[in-house]
Amino acid sequence: MVLAWLAFMAMVIWIWLIAFRDEYWRADQRLDRYRSVADWPSIAIIIPARNEAASISPVLRSHLQTDYPGKWSLVLVNDHSNDNTQALAEEALDGEPRATIVMPPALPDGWSGKIWAQKAAIDHIATHGEGDGPVYFLMTDADIVHAPSTLRKLVSCAEHDQLAMVSLMARLDARGFWGGLLIPAFVYFFMKLYPFAGVNRRSSPLAGAAGGCMLVRADRLKAVGGVDAIKEALIDDCALATLMKNGTRDKSKSVEPSERTPIFLGIADQEVVSLRDNQSLSTIWAMVSRTAFSQLDHSAVKLLISVLGMVIVYMVAPFVWLTWPFHGQSYAFGYAMIAATIMLVSYLPIMLVYRRPVWWCLTLPMAAFVYTLMTISSAWQYWRGAGNAWKGRHYKKQTE
Repeated sequence: MVLAWLAFMAMVIWIWLIAFRDEYWRADQRLDRYRSVADWPSIAIIIPARNEAASISPVLRSHLQTDYPGKWSLVLVNDHSNDNTQALAEEALDGEPRATIVMPPALPDGWSGKIWAQKAAIDHIATHGEGDGPVYFLMTDADIVHAPSTLRKLVSCAEHDQLAMVSLMARLDARGFWGGLLIPAFVYFFMKLYPFAGVNRRSSPLAGAAGGCMLVRADRLKAVGGVDAIKEALIDDCALATLMKNGTRDKSKSVEPSERTPIFLGIADQEVVSLRDNQSLSTIWAMVSRTAFSQLDHSAVKLLISVLGMVIVYMVAPFVWLTWPFHGQSYAFGYAMIAATIMLVSYLPIMLVYRRPVWWCLTLPMAAFVYTLMTISSAWQYWRGAGNAWKGRHYKKQTE
């Protein structure tokens, strides 16, 4: 009887997800349209870099190859790297007059390193820029390669649809067993948490972004308090998206649809590609555990609910299905089959995006189990005082 109830719960949840969660599973929000702009606005590309020697050269070269027809500049913020990021960056830029390398002041308390670096770039642009300054900031990462047409497509989308932000989920490295198992699942879970169609709908307060590629309207960013308003955020991309769309990070504050500024979140094919190597479990584990417990507001109750939810949604159905010869409960088996079928079908579009074989959909419960362990690990790190570590820094008090 217990198995039947658990399988029934899983089935109901999956029916609700597939029918009412903004069709998150379709992976169809793409930046595939391009329309010419009469007067291309000026753009400032901002790239924080801390110990990024492995990727900085091809990343900078990709920006120098942009076919953007308007005025653009690039500010690389060398965030106190202790490798040869600086030397490699200077070599890659090769005296490009539109590019500048700056070093931010020491990181103050209460700031996330990446946001502090972005602020340093924005302050530099305000001090040394020409005219009225850039209309947009392209905030991207030091491990993200951009196609020559990417900036043009981003600006075209923002200008024609009057958007405050255009963001693309970069194509992540999914090579090897662990990359193939966990990276498509990572994107799938992100789409379920922040359904792209809901993010892109002005009537919905839901906001999300992918930090590897965010085109941000400069005047809107200034109007909502600048990056200072999210200075402590570890999940900075989604915090910024909420601020840009709703004008506030206070989720309890009611914001009328007319007061929202629309944004766009899509999934990239080759427009933006991450160079971060995800072939090892430890690399992915570090990436996820850094912010997983922050996503739950450091709440033990939310952690418990999250773990139970992951078990019921992703693991009950395959368990009931596989153990049917031992328990023989027909109702439980039927509910589990429906739940498992919906689950696997919903995973298929992201499998196609990452060009994985169809049968690889069967690995989703295993991936969910590993991500559950990562979330528990994130909470354990926080509780034992290790905080959220990244690039040699520990953040103990930051939220989001």
